[in-house]
Amino acid sequence: MNTLNLDQVASFLAIARLESFRAAARELGISQGAISQQLQKLENLLGARLVERDPKGCRLTVEGRKFESHARNLHRLATSALNTFRERRLVIGASSNIGIYLLHPYLKAYGDQSEASIDIQIGRNPVVAEQLAKGEIDVALMEWWDERPGYVSRIWRTEEMVVIVAPDHPWARLPYLSCRQLREMPMLGGEPGTGTGRLLAEYLGIELEELSIGARLGSTDAVKQWVKAGMGVSLALAGTVDDETRSGKLVAIPLEGNPPPRKALQVVWRDSLSDEHAACRFGTWLVESAALSHQKNVQVQPACWPLGV
Repeated sequence: MNTLNLDQVASFLAIARLESFRAAARELGISQGAISQQLQKLENLLGARLVERDPKGCRLTVEGRKFESHARNLHRLATSALNTFRERRLVIGASSNIGIYLLHPYLKAYGDQSEASIDIQIGRNPVVAEQLAKGEIDVALMEWWDERPGYVSRIWRTEEMVVIVAPDHPWARLPYLSCRQLREMPMLGGEPGTGTGRLLAEYLGIELEELSIGARLGSTDAVKQWVKAGMGVSLALAGTVDDETRSGKLVAIPLEGNPPPRKALQVVWRDSLSDEHAACRFGTWLVESAALSHQKNVQVQPACWPLGV
């Protein structure tokens, strides 16, 4: 089956526009002999002479002028197809805590360096995972990941887990909290599906079902408001309560341990994407950039728990 060669079409269009084999070859970065061969193969395929040479250069034949509009359309469609995944906006999905509290300085730095066009979608972990599976987002920033096949996942940041209390709470002046103290105090629950409950149960050495959870409030913001009001205590990523601890509205208490428990935050993309895809470039940049910006060197295993826990 004979098919049109897009390189030959590009050569024809360059010759038609510049009216010179030499100039067209220079523009395309090939030899004059090579561009002449490209044109000859195209003419043989079409069964028509497209270009005539003359002492002043070259010009299109009647058949060449008829083919020129088709060639332009083919070139435009080919360029559009090639740019489908190269130049469209990068769509990043982020879990709520990451998207609201932790990601923005990285996105600003990446945008300043790469001038990339970025869309950000913030949601719960299970929703972000579903969006990635459906191709609705290019890359996901997660508080957990189940290491399912077909994806590349990298730890890009680790966050210390702290207990947050109101300034007048009896624990507020403690240097750290022990496992025994945590076992005896019900915790306010935040956003479901982040894996925080699993991490806490593992730290306390108990089963998830044994964990004492008070009110389930659905978001970190709601948890912080309840804790400020003296309605209980909760476990949070240290980076999500920086503003409140600096202003004295909340107290963040470290957990006993050397090192204390930390949560691994992961960046995930589909393994079918090439290394040049914007998602791969962003994910690799994020891992490298976060490594440079962190002073602590803590080895953490990724959370490989069932989705939605």
